[in-house]
Amino acid sequence: MFYTKIKKRNLLLLASVVWLLAGFNILRIGIITYKDNLTIINLFISIVIFILFWFMVFGKLVRKHTYRIINYKEEKQLFLKFFDIKSFFIMAFMISFGIGIRISNIFPDLYIAVFYSGLGAALFLAGLLFGYNFFTQTTEK
Repeated sequence: MFYTKIKKRNLLLLASVVWLLAGFNILRIGIITYKDNLTIINLFISIVIFILFWFMVFGKLVRKHTYRIINYKEEKQLFLKFFDIKSFFIMAFMISFGIGIRISNIFPDLYIAVFYSGLGAALFLAGLLFGYNFFTQTTEK
């Protein structure tokens, strides 16, 4: 069976790239959709959504996965281990739900603009923090 192992520190870089790409794409959709919905109140709501997602979900997620990665015993790990199984399922659900929301047109553009901007910014910040952890964490004990 073919699989690729990489240094455990590089798992942080891989997580950074995944979260940066996801966050950038969702933030981009939110910003594009904001074109007809830009108000102070909507920006405020986006900031509240960002704060909620950052402090309740993604800030904790970054700390949890960084801790798990740097504490692996073996230096080389399967490249998929930048996440645990639960996180892969959560990401698959979020992607599916997000695509479903946009395709079904259940929610108006205002919802997409406000929600996606806050969520995308939190995801992007998670990617930045994983990148920061990659550059500052040592994996040697």
